[in-house]
Amino acid sequence: MAPAARAEMSETGKLAAAKAGQIMFEHRCRSCHADDPAKQAYGPSLVGVVGRKAAALEGFNYSEALKSSGLVWTEAALKAWMADNTSIMPGTRMRHVGITDAAEQDFILAYLKSLK
Repeated sequence: MAPAARAEMSETGKLAAAKAGQIMFEHRCRSCHADDPAKQAYGPSLVGVVGRKAAALEGFNYSEALKSSGLVWTEAALKAWMADNTSIMPGTRMRHVGITDAAEQDFILAYLKSLK
């Protein structure tokens, strides 16, 4: 019999995915976003972003489109944003991201979810 598919990744797998995501975050996101709420960056800190309402952190010049969107940063919303933020949110001030590889998105999300 084939082993049952696992719905949850092991803790070791989560750590490995988060580490890979950290490397990708450094390359793709770090130039504008911090992964430490105490550090200043051009864009908002991504600590605690999963589940947070878009444009919720104070001190940033968010576009009217983003402020009035009602968007909540679910995993699906973050993946869509990574893939093509300028199409899903015309008028956003954030430059086009273009992270279309699903595995890369998953690794970055694993890292973002690991941030406390």
